Amino acid sequence: MATVNEIYALLDQKAPFRTQLGFDNAGFLVGHGEQTVTNVLVALDITPEVIEEAIEMGAQLIVAHHPVIWDKLGRVTDESVTGRKILTLIEHGIAAICAHTNLDAAQGGVNDALAQAVGLIDPVPLEVDGTDENGLPYGIGRVGKLSGGPMSVQAFAQRAKDGLQLGGIRAMDAGVPVQKVAVGGGACGSMLAEAQAMGCDTFLTADLKHDIYLEARALGINLLDAGHYSTETMVCPVVAGWLEAAFPELQVTVSQRQGEVFQYF
Repeated sequence: MATVNEIYALLDQKAPFRTQLGFDNAGFLVGHGEQTVTNVLVALDITPEVIEEAIEMGAQLIVAHHPVIWDKLGRVTDESVTGRKILTLIEHGIAAICAHTNLDAAQGGVNDALAQAVGLIDPVPLEVDGTDENGLPYGIGRVGKLSGGPMSVQAFAQRAKDGLQLGGIRAMDAGVPVQKVAVGGGACGSMLAEAQAMGCDTFLTADLKHDIYLEARALGINLLDAGHYSTETMVCPVVAGWLEAAFPELQVTVSQRQGEVFQYF
């Protein structure tokens, strides 16, 4: 049977943890490395609901995208949300591995999955952060030509809603057809300049602020906010597939208790 360390090694091969950005805290964050794992839960966030799901299904490991520990911890007690989550994980013998910005940048990771979901052809990194062992560039975001394009912003927004199973999407139509698109899973609004430099007419990401919309309008770039959860959650089945292929004996489950934290009315 696989151990936590062996599963970590696989994830490090697929999405090397050395490629995470400097502010990040991706890695093996909770548990015993030599613990045997028969049951894995894959999720975007390690929430109390996801932890309860892992307990009920007898999982020994949660593999998540967002780090369960982010800021420096001076103590681990039940007085904080993070402390309670860590205590519950430890008390039930559940380890946690979190692949964050390294999974954003990885080939086949978050941004490739997002690019595929909205129909981009031959995507390349929006921002190159380095090269891998094969000399290939890696980085956050993707840029590609739109399959079936050009199309209106409204038509592209509907495609994104369908591909990402969205209840709604915020869009700013700059008055140009959608042809060359940049995508950034999660909060990538700060990469608008990179999208412009790559000659993109459209940028789809999440967590956009008012000033980014104003800047995009002035630059003549269509801008769409598809939500943080929705632009990243499609990577969970990808990670589950990696685990199933490498460790056929594992029971791997994508969380059924995760979802968008807000609703559209």
